[in-house]
Amino acid sequence: MSFDPRMLTFNDAGLIPAIAQDARSHEVLMLAWMNAESIAQTLASGDVTYWSRSRQQFWVKGATSGHVQKLVELRFDCDRDCLLVLVEQTGPACHTGRQSCFYTAVREGETVELSQPIDD
Repeated sequence: MSFDPRMLTFNDAGLIPAIAQDARSHEVLMLAWMNAESIAQTLASGDVTYWSRSRQQFWVKGATSGHVQKLVELRFDCDRDCLLVLVEQTGPACHTGRQSCFYTAVREGETVELSQPIDD
């Protein structure tokens, strides 16, 4: 069966959450948003393209930073309302310079910073 983005469940703004995961290490890198067109662009180009809610425009990951995400595989969950984007990540995924946006944990009621920015 061929893929059709209309089989997905988008929110009222026409968006669907997309979790980016490193295809090799399986580390969760970030959460962003996609719409039907950004999904189509990603599948056509292999360069992961998100929808920036703050800028209201397409955002090709790494277009300005060089920290690109190449698509390995696109998956969706059982409810078809969330995406898992398996990627080959070049450089840090987080705008803070860290490998993952999920670098803060709560341990024994305290927040703990798990990683420092990566030096390019």
